[in-house]
Parts: sequence; structure tokens; C-alpha cells
Amino acid sequence: MNVLSKMFIDLKNRHYFIIDVVVFLALPVIALLIRLDGDVDFNQYGAGLIAVMLLFSVVKLSIFFISGMYQQYWRYASIDEMTHIILVTAAAVMTQTVLFILLYNITGLPLNTVPRSIPLIDGLLTIIAVGWIRLGARLIDRTKERLSNGDGERVLIVGAGKAGITLAGDMQRNPQHGLKPIGLIDDNPEKLDLRIRGLRVLGDRTHIPQVVQTYNVYRVVIAIPSASGKDIRDMVKICKECKVRVSTLPSLFEIIDKRVRVDSLRDIQIDDLLRREPVKIDSGKVANFIYGKKVLVTGAGGSIGSEICRQIIGFNPSEVKLLGRGENAIFEIQSELQKILSAIRKEHPGRRLPKVTAFIADIRTHSRLEHLFESFQPDVIFHAAAHKHLPMMELNPAEAVSNNVLGARTILGVASKYDVKNFVMISTDKAVNPMSIMGASKRAAEILVLQAAKRTGNRYVCVRFGNVLGSRGSVVPIFQRQILNGGPVTVTHRDIRRYFMTIGEAVQLVLQSSVTGKSGEIFVLDMGEPIKIVDLAQELIRLSGLEVDKDIEIQYSGLRSGEKLFEELFIPGEEYAPTEHSKALIACNASETLPDGFDSLIDELAAAAERDNEQLIRQTFRKIIPEFQLPKFKNDEKSLVDAPDEVKQPDYGESFEYERL
Repeated sequence: MNVLSKMFIDLKNRHYFIIDVVVFLALPVIALLIRLDGDVDFNQYGAGLIAVMLLFSVVKLSIFFISGMYQQYWRYASIDEMTHIILVTAAAVMTQTVLFILLYNITGLPLNTVPRSIPLIDGLLTIIAVGWIRLGARLIDRTKERLSNGDGERVLIVGAGKAGITLAGDMQRNPQHGLKPIGLIDDNPEKLDLRIRGLRVLGDRTHIPQVVQTYNVYRVVIAIPSASGKDIRDMVKICKECKVRVSTLPSLFEIIDKRVRVDSLRDIQIDDLLRREPVKIDSGKVANFIYGKKVLVTGAGGSIGSEICRQIIGFNPSEVKLLGRGENAIFEIQSELQKILSAIRKEHPGRRLPKVTAFIADIRTHSRLEHLFESFQPDVIFHAAAHKHLPMMELNPAEAVSNNVLGARTILGVASKYDVKNFVMISTDKAVNPMSIMGASKRAAEILVLQAAKRTGNRYVCVRFGNVLGSRGSVVPIFQRQILNGGPVTVTHRDIRRYFMTIGEAVQLVLQSSVTGKSGEIFVLDMGEPIKIVDLAQELIRLSGLEVDKDIEIQYSGLRSGEKLFEELFIPGEEYAPTEHSKALIACNASETLPDGFDSLIDELAAAAERDNEQLIRQTFRKIIPEFQLPKFKNDEKSLVDAPDEVKQPDYGESFEYERL
């Protein structure tokens, strides 16, 4: 088997040409033998047979040359190459048949000595012979995969769709991964007992325990990138009861190059349990918006900024500038993007790819921004640079003002000067009726964007959403560290709730908002139902293979300064309307509700921050943002008065559909 496989693998196109010449000359003889049941009088048919051999060979070789059959690499031939073989061979057979009929009765040519059915029989033999010669190496490899895949972890794949089948094929082709697929699970009853790549569909998800026991399964792989969080949770629960290891493929937004393979597998994460129906953005509009433009991403080393970079390079901007003040984070995302671009270049050699460069600077340094804008001249800015850690900003309000407010004012000023047409600021739900310094600073930055939009008439918009799973400083990594250390897991309040989105989902909707917005609007993203933080903690403990309150205890520490039991989405006075995208609303009158004397109030805020006067900062924020809520402390200590156990969730109407964790 190995010798035969190596023989096919080593064949070059010149070898295929020589083989084709020999085969094409032989096929008319074989066709005549078949037609006459082996009883051939070569004295009678000899001259006609030679003429047919020469005619058919010249026709086939000519068409094969013209169609590029000798410019293919057949080592990894697939269904596309098989289709190509059939089409080209069919064209050659039709041509030789027409010529045979036209020349059949011409005096002086001996073609009429052979039966008229010879072109048809020869054509069928040609398709078989050419297909076997070209696909021989692939067929031998496939047989070897089946024979060599006897060892390894026994894997049950959940999902008999494209992802599951591709994953099964990768396991079969690469036994070095140590994974042996034994069957498929799919909820579609029409697929039951079907065989796909030699694997049988053994039932739906309810059959997982039975299949695990019968086939001695070691690992279950959920290969459904589009599965909802509810489905993932259901399947994980079934697998946990079977005491079998569970892995999954990333969600649709996480598979950067859209290719499913074994090295995409990972253990179940909290993101998977919260996964909702995949966001469908208008890729055409986003592509038209980004294509060929110079894009500047501030805070490019952060969670949101780096994901914006990953997604926009797929839409072929001319250049992406990574702006950040943390050189290590910028270096990491630049290196990652270069690897992604190298992979794209390898797969699509002729494709034009964006240039990715880094610019280390602080958004508060006007001179550095001037130099950047003068040399780069960006067309689009995604402003993701901000301090976002709520408790940290409560302790450092001057820094929140300096970075989140004055930094935004600086970059907006330079963007307006250089007439940048598109500016998208990443905001937060904590900017709505803010009770924290961080929330107030982001609300002030929103107003700055709306003011710049009104002044310039350019497409300057804000996108407001909640917590991002897995981002730096978010609750999930904190809980994971506490679990790793043996607990306890600390939750501030048993009723505290937050909105959560995955990073990929959030950025896809940011990109959609960037093309939907006109000017001076705030987009509010549908984040589903707010999740109770204690539920999140419990799920993380269970994912770690531990039991709540038995292996890991949950303790309640009390609300912190600036922290609310629940976040809100809408500011009083803002008028919200649906957009063309079902996952986003728009505050269409946002730029009409700007406070009077805003510029002078920002100057007052800057002066208070310069003096590091916390009380004055809070008072000035109250002038800018009347709804800014000052926290109530007891005994002048930095500990909030405990909120009542029963807190009524605000009614947001029927704009959003929710799913409980």
C-alpha cells in the first residue's frame, strides 16, 4: 500500500502526460474488444483502429492542454477536481464523437471499418481511466486513513453538519492527533442511521449516554458552531452525567479563517454556555465600508480593540494602524494579525492584503496625535481606548476624567481638524444613569462624540453595550482564579445582574452600527437578558468539575462604591427606534439633548482633575449629567448601604427577547 501510494504521490504533470498518451492509444483497442466481445479480426479493423487511436488521442490531449489538466496538483484532489475531470473529459469525448461522425463516410479514410459505438465506449473508459489515474493517490490515502485510525481516544461527534463532517475528516486524515471518531449524533431524525465518511449517525442528543457506554467513548465533541447557549448547556449537562470529557468548536465569530480542524477544539468555556443565536451582520455593507480605507483603532491592544482589528482585516482595508500606549499588548496583537495575514497570503497568493502598523502613543498627547493624523490620514476611527475598571476608577477619578473624557476630546478634536469622515466610539451601559465615576466619564465622552457629530456633520456615532466575557478585568477571569485557588468565590450581592456579550458578538454589532449610523446617534445593542452573577459563578464552578458549596463556597461581600444591582440601557429623554438590524436599537435624538455650556463644563472638569479634587469632579459631573447618582455611604465608610433583597427589574418593553442562563 505504501509503495503504491508513493508511486502516485511522486507523479508530476509530465508523467501524467506520458501515461495519458499510452492510455488514450490503448482505449480504442479495449473499446473495440468490448464491442465485439473479444472476437476482433485485426486484418479487418486494423487500419480503422489506428486512425481512431490517432484521432481520439490528438483530440483528448489538445483539450486537456487547453483546459489546464496538466497544470493541476493532484495530491489533494477533491470533488472540485473530480468535477473538472468529468467536464473536460466529456468535452473531449463530444468533440471526438462529432469528428468521428463527420469523417466516417469520407472516401479514403478507413474510419468506417470500425463500429459507430466506439466513440461512446471509448468515452466512458476515458472518464474512468483519467479519474482513477488522477485520484488514485487520494483514494489510497483515504484507505490508509481507515486502516491506520485504529488507535486513539474514542470520540463521539455531536453535529452531522458541515463542521462535524469536516472535523471527522480531519481526525481520520491525521491519526497523529490521537483521536478516533466512532460515530455522529444529530437531532435531525432524517439523518438517523445514515453513514457519512464511514461513520454512522447513532441518534439524537438523548442517545449520548447509551452511545458513550456501548462504544466506550472517552470524549464528546460538540461540533455545532451555531449552537445556542441553551443547547450547549443541555448537551454539557448530559455529558457531565455520563462522566465523559466534553470539548467544542469555537463559535462562528471565533473561527477567524472559517476553517474547522482538530486544533480548533477546546474545552467548554463560559462563553459557550451564554452563546445566543449567531449574529448575522450585513457583510456586504461592512465590506464596502471598510474596503480600501485607512483604519485607525485606538486601544488596539485591549479586548475590544484587538477583536476589532482581527475582524476588519478580513474586509481588506488598505491599512490598519494600531494605536495604544502599552507596547507589549500592541506588539502581541500586531504579531497575531501578521500570522493571520500570512495564512491568508498562503491560501490566496494573489490577494491584496492590508498593511498593519503600530503607533505607540497616549490619546491624551495632542502632539503625538497630530503627527499620526498628518502622516496617516485615517478614513475610519474605532475609538476603544478607555479605562473601564469600575472600582479602580472610583479610587482614581482624576485618571478616569483624564483618559476617558479628555482623551476622547483630544482625539475628536484632531479627527475634526483632519476631517475624518467616520468615528465610532465604544461606550458602555454604565453610562446610562451613571452611579460610578467610570460610567459618568463614558457618558461625558458620548456627549463629546455627539457634539463633534453635530459640529462637523460627519458620521460620528457611539455604540453602547454591557460586559464582555473574558475581557481584561471582567468577572470571569477573577472567578476562575478564585476557583483555581480553592475558593471562596466572592459575589458582591446575591441579586446583582449584568448584561454579557461575547467579544466576537459585540464587535460584529459594532461593525454593523458603523455602517448603519448616519451622524450623532447612539446604538444600543441587544445583549439578551441580564445574567445573575451568582448563576455565572455557579456555572464556572461546575465547568471546573467541582460542586457549589461543597468543593467551592460562594461568599457575598456587599456592593462596592459606584456599583448598581442592575445596569440600565436607556437614558430618559432619548427616543429609541429599531434599526435595519434586529440586534440593535438607535437613540435617534441623542445629539438633540446636549447640555448647555458643555465646553466650559468640560474645562471645569479638567481643572478639577488637574487638582485631583474628587469632590469637585463629582460635583462637575453632576452639572454635566443631571442623572448622575451619587452613592450613599454609611458612617462615611467606603461601603454601600445594602440594597433590599427584592429588586424590581426595570421594564424595557418588548424590544428584546431574553433567554435565562
